Amino acid sequence: MTHSPAVPEPAARRRVLLASPRGWCAGVDRAVLAVENALEQYGAPIYVRHEIVHNKHVVQTLRDKGAIFVERTDEVPEGAIVLLSAHGVAPTVHAEAAERNLATIDATCPLVTKVHREAVRYAREDYDILLIGHEGHEEVIGTSGEAPDHITVVDGPDDIANLSVGDESKVVWLSQTTLSVDETMETVDALKQRFPHLTSPPSDDICYATQNRQTAVKKLAEDAELIIVVGSRNSSNSVRMAEVALDAGAPAAHLVDFAHEIDEAWLEGVTTVGLTSGASAPDVLVDGVLQWLAERGYDDVETATTADESITFALPHELRRSLR
Repeated sequence: MTHSPAVPEPAARRRVLLASPRGWCAGVDRAVLAVENALEQYGAPIYVRHEIVHNKHVVQTLRDKGAIFVERTDEVPEGAIVLLSAHGVAPTVHAEAAERNLATIDATCPLVTKVHREAVRYAREDYDILLIGHEGHEEVIGTSGEAPDHITVVDGPDDIANLSVGDESKVVWLSQTTLSVDETMETVDALKQRFPHLTSPPSDDICYATQNRQTAVKKLAEDAELIIVVGSRNSSNSVRMAEVALDAGAPAAHLVDFAHEIDEAWLEGVTTVGLTSGASAPDVLVDGVLQWLAERGYDDVETATTADESITFALPHELRRSLR
């Protein structure tokens, strides 16, 4: 009696699910172009207050082109050009710049500017403003500076018990634009329990790009055993995306700046890798991860599309006239 040789099991198909939309949003694109455009128009150096966006690669690339990143306005030589980052700044920063005779280019994301305007309006109407966001984040510092006597930062539901306001019928919530939508609404729901007359802003402050990228990563979490988010650790929206992936049921999610930071042990037993990137991470970094994965057998790439983005923002008006 002869036995047929055993037929080997076919190897499991290894694939990458690539999120769309991902990566640079309109505000980041505008901010980075503003630095590049300023360098072309006026030559190096161009001073930039804080990191223009929270991404190591982007900051280093611009530094190599002649941008000088500073933390404080008084680090900028008198009369020089200073570009304000996408996260926005408090009015005191504009005043400091004027005192030093600095030419400012304001690259604040228009969606952050919208929150600033809401803060000013509600403060003028004598509301207590509860700003949901992370204490110490540049965007929160900038928004708080618009109405420091009216704004209290609420860093999640645990901050609510000790809140006190002047008039419980005049309380409004605003939000940092880069938070998790789910996390923010959890805080809003808790605030409504505490302040039944809480007013909501005219439109949600979480930016469209943050929402879209979180929706996309939730979709990846349905099928992927591992999710890789390309982004820097000081990028609030990138950190949130990894957290959203885990909350949505992904067995593992990791944040990396570059492909070489991926640990091969993460791939053990994984047939489907979900790949996305934060709103401040350029696609060249995603391409590097795709190449790294392809070299390890994950060369079947499918795009998972959950939204189409067509929003663009014009360059800061200061770049449309001569500063010198």
